[in-house]
Amino acid sequence: MFSLTRTDGYQLSTDQDRIDRDRVHHWLSTDAYWALGRSRETTARAFAGSIPYGVYRPEDGAQVAVARVITDRATFGWLCDVYVAPEVRGRGLGTWLAGAIRDHLATFGVRRVALATYDAHGVYAKVGFTPVPPERWMEWMNDR
Repeated sequence: MFSLTRTDGYQLSTDQDRIDRDRVHHWLSTDAYWALGRSRETTARAFAGSIPYGVYRPEDGAQVAVARVITDRATFGWLCDVYVAPEVRGRGLGTWLAGAIRDHLATFGVRRVALATYDAHGVYAKVGFTPVPPERWMEWMNDR
């Protein structure tokens, strides 16, 4: 388990048991454009197969942000489901979270971390993420 505390007391943890699954499912299924309508069961399976990163408020330990990484813990990671609660946005928590995840994955020797975003390029650029030419990437989507 990995944990880190910011100078203002916000804490990051990869403890699966600490993730507020109801809160995370609500955030993602109702307010995250990439996961609108996602079922509780799908969210649970996704987090069970990933490294979860929760960010917790210093005053009461309530969860205020989340992310997860799908990784082989050796060469590659996919950063996804990054969400910061509206009431704490603008405090740099998203950038801090992304940087901490990058640094944590580097301890495994992971050399490439990918992500997809429509609107948060600036958050990730602050910690070294750069755009990738689209012609390098391919995808398959099951539309069923």
